Amino acid sequence: MNIPWRRSVRSVLAVVIASGLMTGALTPARAAGDGAQPSRTTTPPAKPVDPDYTAAVNAIKADKFPAAIPLLEGVVKRDAANADAYHWLGYATRKSGDPAASIPIYQKALAIDPKHKGAHEYIGEAYLMLGNLPKAKEHLARLDSICLFSCEEYRDLKQAVERFEKNGGKTSGTR
Repeated sequence: MNIPWRRSVRSVLAVVIASGLMTGALTPARAAGDGAQPSRTTTPPAKPVDPDYTAAVNAIKADKFPAAIPLLEGVVKRDAANADAYHWLGYATRKSGDPAASIPIYQKALAIDPKHKGAHEYIGEAYLMLGNLPKAKEHLARLDSICLFSCEEYRDLKQAVERFEKNGGKTSGTR
C-alpha cells in the first residue's frame, strides 16, 4: 500500500540526516538511530567467499544462467543460510525459463532474510511472468516498507508492475 505522506516524511528525514552528517552533528551510527559512538575496534574478517558462488554470479552476468544453477545448488548445499545464493539461484532458474520453479527458491531466500530487497524484486517479477499480479504487488508493498528512501529494487518492480498492467497482463522486459 502506498501511503502518500510516507514519501514526504522520507524526504524530510533524508534532509535532516544529510544535514546532520554534513555538519558533524550526527555520526553515521547516530544517523542510523544508534546513540553510541562508532566502534574503534577493527572489523572482524569477512567470511571467505565460496569460489562457486563467485563463478555462478559471473556466469549470470554473462547470461549463462543454466551454468550458474549447479554451482549455486552446491553453494546452498554447503551453506543453507546463504540468502544471497538462494536469491541468485532463483534468478538463474527464472531466467532459464522456469519462473514457477524460482518461486520456492526466492521464498527460501526470504525465509532467511525477510528484508532481502533483490529477492522481493525478483519474486515479484516471477509472479508477473506467471500472471499473478496480486502476489507481485504484495512484494512491491513489502519493498515499499523496507526501502526507507525508495530503492532501485522498488522502482524496478514498480515499473514491471506498471508495464504488466499497461500491456494487459503480459510481461515484457523483466530483469
